[in-house]
Amino acid sequence: MLAINYSTARENLKSYMDKAVDNDETIIITRKDERNVVMLSQDEYNKLTKRARNAEFLDMIDESIAQIKKGEIVKKTIEELEQMANE
Repeated sequence: MLAINYSTARENLKSYMDKAVDNDETIIITRKDERNVVMLSQDEYNKLTKRARNAEFLDMIDESIAQIKKGEIVKKTIEELEQMANE
């Protein structure tokens, strides 16, 4: 992970973009008042968002398991489910 200031990023933008893409480098561009920006490749961004979605899904599964253990379940027959689907 690199941390550079705004002026350095502006003067060497292509070089830092290449580092982000070619070396999977994360670059923090520092600005006044801690209004920093993070530069990373689109591939790394996609990986991060996928991990976040997976984490949310796993949290939902954990919550469902906890509800089952507490007996907080509702039983439906196939007919009831089909009726609900047709409504």
